[in-house]
Amino acid sequence: MKKQIFKTLAKINKKILPSYTKKNLDLTNATKFQLAIFGYKLWVTKNALD
Repeated sequence: MKKQIFKTLAKINKKILPSYTKKNLDLTNATKFQLAIFGYKLWVTKNALD
């Protein structure tokens, strides 16, 4: 059940949130908001794969 929720959430995030890796964003120059989005997407992806 938990895994399915994270998979669905990952699909929604892919459509709504920006992809910073495709934009070649340098994480050392990223704003706090960009880092928060990046961390959130990473957390959701990690839980979807477990």
